Amino acid sequence: MKTTSERVIGRTEFVAMIAMMFATIAFSVDSMLAAFPQIEAELGVPGKAYLMITFFMAGLAFGTLIAGPISDAIGRKNTLYAGGILYIASGLVAWQSHDYTVILAARVVQGFAASAPRVVSLAVVRDLYQGRQMAQIVSFAMILFTLVPTFAPAMGDLLQMAFGWRSILLSFVLFSVITILWVGLRLPESLPQAKRVPLSVSNIIASTTEVLQNPTVRLTIGVQCVAFALIFSLISMVQPIYDQSFGRAVYFAYWFGGIAAVSAFSTSLLNAFLVVRFGMRRLVTLAMAGQVFCAATALLVFRLAPQYAFPAFVFWQFMLIFLTGLSVGNLNSIALEPMGHIAGFTASVTGAVSTFAAAGIATLVGSRFDGTPIPLVVTCCLLAAIGLMLMWRMNILENRLGRNA
Repeated sequence: MKTTSERVIGRTEFVAMIAMMFATIAFSVDSMLAAFPQIEAELGVPGKAYLMITFFMAGLAFGTLIAGPISDAIGRKNTLYAGGILYIASGLVAWQSHDYTVILAARVVQGFAASAPRVVSLAVVRDLYQGRQMAQIVSFAMILFTLVPTFAPAMGDLLQMAFGWRSILLSFVLFSVITILWVGLRLPESLPQAKRVPLSVSNIIASTTEVLQNPTVRLTIGVQCVAFALIFSLISMVQPIYDQSFGRAVYFAYWFGGIAAVSAFSTSLLNAFLVVRFGMRRLVTLAMAGQVFCAATALLVFRLAPQYAFPAFVFWQFMLIFLTGLSVGNLNSIALEPMGHIAGFTASVTGAVSTFAAAGIATLVGSRFDGTPIPLVVTCCLLAAIGLMLMWRMNILENRLGRNA
């Protein structure tokens, strides 16, 4: 029997649409990286371009907290329309402004608006599919999503060379316009009026309290903060490191895109096999241990064999993205496992708290940049060690409860 979506669009088109909604955040971030020098030169903000990333993430964190409950109340498509309009408007403000403070404020709003496709896309899949079909749709969409880091930095680089860095901001507007038109014309509303849940402050407070009182969920949020902080810190600082530390800014977009694509795609293929064999908690624990080992190894190379610093940094960058990919999806599953009755709300809370905390950490890491990759790698090593300790604590707790995940 066909789902509602398949009566309007085929499954292949539906997967592509979901992947495009997933990709809104990656496109909004990765496309900016190669333009950091031009942004800093034009606006007179040396060493501050990374704030366009971290402010976007801060807005995304807050929006993630409320996008789920709003979509439950007014419907999936209405939430996407509202988010799209706000995303486009804030993008236009950032495009025309010459005041960096105004641009950063617009990026916060744009991140807030981007939470709509991030949260609602998963809700739509959950509305229309169940069980293995749902997992299959999400897996296919994530494989397509991993292609975005491949072309986004290179596309941003080409745009800024041809039309200036502000053209990247216009490309975000165009991306959102295409997404909203596609959704509006082809995707049916997946949440009928009868199933909508009115917004209630008391319900939100009660659900938030329940989520935060669960020890497994609290530990998961802590580890997810670490995982997001690792990847946000890398994204914020990777372009200056390629430029100032290694003098390879010209080819940065292609290095970053290639590394991100290979590592993320490898994760998508391997995780399904590895999680069955090792379990979610063990796999995240191994990933955090791997983060500590790889960062420590890179620091040793920087210290003892500086002539190999660039290949060591590239390898560490690859492994950070790869191991983070093995962590985030499994952490979401661990958090949702004991909270099935409020799974959507749990996803919003865990995503919002971890994203906001990680954005703050990434901002602090960026402020410590000294022209070398050492502050970034040291911080990531320490963060991963904290994540590893939290996973050990979680494993002890869950083993006492007799759970095997």
